[in-house]
Amino acid sequence: MCRHFAWLGQPRSARELIFAPSYGLLRQAARPRWQREEVINLDGHGAGWFPAGHHDDGPKRFRRATAIGSDDFLRGALHGQASSCVVGAVRGASPGMPIEESATAPFSDGEHLMCHNGHVSVPLIEHLLPEGSEPESACDSAVLATILWGRLGITDDLTEAVADLLDELIDLDPNACLNLLVTDGYTIVATTWGETLCYRRETTGVIVASEPLDDEPNWHTVADNMIITVSGGRVTEEFLRRSTHRAPDEYSASA
Repeated sequence: MCRHFAWLGQPRSARELIFAPSYGLLRQAARPRWQREEVINLDGHGAGWFPAGHHDDGPKRFRRATAIGSDDFLRGALHGQASSCVVGAVRGASPGMPIEESATAPFSDGEHLMCHNGHVSVPLIEHLLPEGSEPESACDSAVLATILWGRLGITDDLTEAVADLLDELIDLDPNACLNLLVTDGYTIVATTWGETLCYRRETTGVIVASEPLDDEPNWHTVADNMIITVSGGRVTEEFLRRSTHRAPDEYSASA
């Protein structure tokens, strides 16, 4: 399992978003409150951001295959890094998955950032890899990211690409846990399939997270089997197409 978050709005300090919250990634790594599986997230951590004024150059990243609380370099690496889009993650490796920097979120194709909170069977999905592609790690999340990059090379619709991919993955691996968080720096798309997610609208933007980063009010809990899209300060929620609760055209909510 893992925990992740993304901020989209007016520029904020990446270091502040990771270290300032009273129940941010530092505490979620060792003592997650909402995580459904009793796994600690001390196998890696990472941050990604789109530098202010240089969005077209693509995102920057800092990743390490160590516990976030024992990293003496993260604060320094994030010093002065303010961005309108910031992503952070901590990792609890699934059994059998490698513990290495290349297996640590956020993953990137040079245009997007992606985190995966969950697990999926690599043997069941690897045939979806684009021809000639090579995931940066053998871990399930890296394979999943490479599959997604191939889809995003075909369509510019981030929400559609993620939703369509989950349709296939759920059919291929019904036991998968597929909470994805993907952004191009302008839009955040996140899913709930087996794990938790919430968001909070603030006056300067929206933060999406696996669980609340503090005990302040106005955190909205996202139901399971959902896909949410954050863009322009607006949050749209829809059921995923394979939801067992309702067909996707029966429910749509905006906040």
